[in-house]
Amino acid sequence: MKSIKIFFLFLFCLNLTLLLTNPSDAAEKLNDKEYIIGHGDILSITVWKDEALAKRVTVLPDGRITFPLVGEITAAGKTVSQIRNELKKGLKRFVPDPILTVEVEQVNSMMIYIIGKVNHPGRFVLNTNINIMQALSMAGGLNAFAKKDSIKIFREKEIQTFIYDFNYDEVSEGSRLSQNIHLKRGDVIVVP
Repeated sequence: MKSIKIFFLFLFCLNLTLLLTNPSDAAEKLNDKEYIIGHGDILSITVWKDEALAKRVTVLPDGRITFPLVGEITAAGKTVSQIRNELKKGLKRFVPDPILTVEVEQVNSMMIYIIGKVNHPGRFVLNTNINIMQALSMAGGLNAFAKKDSIKIFREKEIQTFIYDFNYDEVSEGSRLSQNIHLKRGDVIVVP
């Protein structure tokens, strides 16, 4: 029992340390608990005891999906629970107290791009949270001509683009590890 209390105390201290050392990054991590649906993701939607209302849908490039009796709704940028609630609301006119299941069957929208002086530049599909060092590894590492101290990460948030600096040597030596941020959908890593 005592070891469990110590373990939870350790977790609490670790979370507190994250909040105090870099509050913006910690706040971002706390808000990212639910997956946000993106363009190209495939959803499986079923209504309990109604096979006619079972459908596999792909989120179109405009972010919309179509479901019987409801019509078109915007899915991109929403969580699974938000989509479920919106579909439930639309179905209530036709099905009393619908019991819906919405599942992400396939994640296709989690892409990052790595360009420049890496061994295998290109577009990479993410199926887990990764940081910059892991992404550079996916791209085969830096080539001999790369400027290791001038790597940039471009991230779009709404209508703004944010640029993060990354110094490969500093991070690989264990200093300034805060540069090794977790990547988000659509991030572009540029290695000059």
